[in-house]
Amino acid sequence: MGIVFKQSLSNMVITYIGFAIGAINTLFLYARFLTDTYYGLVGVILATSAILMPVLALGVPNTMIKFFSVYEDKKAQDIFLGFMLVLPLLLIIPLGAYSHLANEAIGSFIGQRNIIVQDYVWHIFLIALAMSYFEIFYSWSRIHMRSVFGNFMKEIFTRAGVMLLLFGVYTEYISIDLFLKALVGLYLMRTLIMMLYAFGLRKPSLRFQIPANVRSLLTYSFLIILGGSTAVVLLEVDKFMINQFIEIEKVAYYTVAVFIATVISVPSRAMHQITYPMTAALLNQNDKAGLQVLYHKSSLTLQIISGLIFILILLNLGDLYLLLPENYRGGFNIVLLIGLAKLFDAMLGNNNAILYNSDHYRAILFLGVLLAICTILFNWYLIPRIGIEGAALATFMAIFIYNLLKLIYVKYTLDLQPFTMESFKVIFLIILICALFFALQFPFHPLLNIALKSLLITAMYVGVLYRFKISEDVFGVLSKYLGSKK
Repeated sequence: MGIVFKQSLSNMVITYIGFAIGAINTLFLYARFLTDTYYGLVGVILATSAILMPVLALGVPNTMIKFFSVYEDKKAQDIFLGFMLVLPLLLIIPLGAYSHLANEAIGSFIGQRNIIVQDYVWHIFLIALAMSYFEIFYSWSRIHMRSVFGNFMKEIFTRAGVMLLLFGVYTEYISIDLFLKALVGLYLMRTLIMMLYAFGLRKPSLRFQIPANVRSLLTYSFLIILGGSTAVVLLEVDKFMINQFIEIEKVAYYTVAVFIATVISVPSRAMHQITYPMTAALLNQNDKAGLQVLYHKSSLTLQIISGLIFILILLNLGDLYLLLPENYRGGFNIVLLIGLAKLFDAMLGNNNAILYNSDHYRAILFLGVLLAICTILFNWYLIPRIGIEGAALATFMAIFIYNLLKLIYVKYTLDLQPFTMESFKVIFLIILICALFFALQFPFHPLLNIALKSLLITAMYVGVLYRFKISEDVFGVLSKYLGSKK
């Protein structure tokens, strides 16, 4: 677990820098440099592209990670990797042709409630295409245990580019229309850079051949689309459906609240960069004991880190909202619901990696499709009735049910579960700190209030973890700074 913790920590630093830039963009620059309508439009474009992305990728990013370690000689690996590069084109080319021919019909559908969206069909398709191949090239580097550069491109490059573009709008150097076109170019550029890096690690074979186990590859790839689509639908379909039912400005307000809650998932995203290929290798080696250790430790580490972030966000939310424009305030319930869903997701550790790399992935994928349908129905029923809080409630219910079922499925099929007694100690600690600090409010400037309260909360949280040595990995890191506990 040491290598997991160290590499995850490196990735987490990069991811948090990206999230810091994203926070500036989402909470301040977008809200002040774009109108609510155009901010909502950007949210719809990116959310719809994210929904389309796993379909265009055709499951290849996951397939590369699962099957690469199966091939032992270089020639077989080259054939496999070359096939993975070409496979998505089987869907991208006909779908691109359809988007061209049916551009007006597609635009009318996505813009039936907010007409401004209908002119951006190609923006959506090209960003989705760029996202798809970026994930493929990112997986190419991850199977060679090189995740840091890809993580930088994923978390920092695009957000930094968006920041520059937003300042371009603010200074009237570029127009809103040019900003939206440049946003597409930014995602395409990121993919090109990632491709050059991936091919620098290992050049692709120029000869196209079909791998011997092509049937297994195709079956897994097509089925993994369902899993990838399910995960994205659970996270992004709410923004798409808000656009379908109510004013597009509400997408902007909802995006801000969801972004605040999404910070909780940063440790998970960082750790999964390395635990995913490690899980695949353990499963291929049939090392159940090692897998159980990884499951326990990834769960506890993520629970501890994400739990602290959840507490800091929730207890500082009032002051944080005072820093935002008035229209963007009032999303406490949204942050709470999405935050709880993200925290539960973190507590499952490498659960997703176990499912998608095991022989049981088929059942859970079909279950995921059912729950994706439920998510759409939840949003369809709740958004028209209670607005954006209905979208948050729909997302919370869907993610909670989905994660609970995945947890149960892994337990009863593989006899693995992520929780230990330390897990319940951390839950108690989170509840205790929330109860103690919820009513505490300093009378100073919001930034000073956030700093003071965060310092007190973090000191108590870390102190309890260190005093009772709740996690060996976390304790090992704390000992370097606080002194070793005898």
